[in-house]
Amino acid sequence: MNFLIRVPLNTSPEQHARLCELRAVFARVCNELAPQVQQSRVWNRVALHHLHYRSLREKFPELGSQMVCNAIYAVSKMSRLIYQAPASPYNVSRRAGQPLPLLKFADSCPVYFDRHTLSIKPGQLSLYTMDGRMRFELQLDAGKLALFEQAKLREIVLNERLDKTFELSFFLVSADAPDANEGVDGDVSDETLGEAAAPSAPQIPEYVSVEVAQP
Repeated sequence: MNFLIRVPLNTSPEQHARLCELRAVFARVCNELAPQVQQSRVWNRVALHHLHYRSLREKFPELGSQMVCNAIYAVSKMSRLIYQAPASPYNVSRRAGQPLPLLKFADSCPVYFDRHTLSIKPGQLSLYTMDGRMRFELQLDAGKLALFEQAKLREIVLNERLDKTFELSFFLVSADAPDANEGVDGDVSDETLGEAAAPSAPQIPEYVSVEVAQP
């Protein structure tokens, strides 16, 4: 069973600006990596890490090592959705002999966190920014606290809502769920994703544009 817990962040103007800056740099890292994926046709997260982590860290030292890893994860995940999902119009099997389209991430793209860049303590949430940790008061009801203790945390995503409030989404699964599903701290093979993908065409999020090369 899957669970979703949303936690809005009560940010000051200065904190909001810091999160916007983090998101913008995160998007730049994604856009630095996306052309490499397009050209090499390699989007496995582990392979991308081995190929590009060092150069990304050198080019974006301000982001921090683990957030660079999370940006690599974000590009890998979106590439699998667009290039690999069976019903995707951009599936690599439908583009034999043609260049893959280029993915571009908007500055409004979500930021992925993990157990290294976000921590939860009783009554408090702490997350990484480029200027040090940012802390927020955390009030969760007993049911949600129990989920954090009993379920497996698979993914943490920071988005900005239409009302300009930043919100963290925690995706969890039952403790007895198999470990093959994807997550920032885990990995999933490209083949596994292809078998599990739904037959309907994937919904491409608004923060990603797909640029197809003209013949």
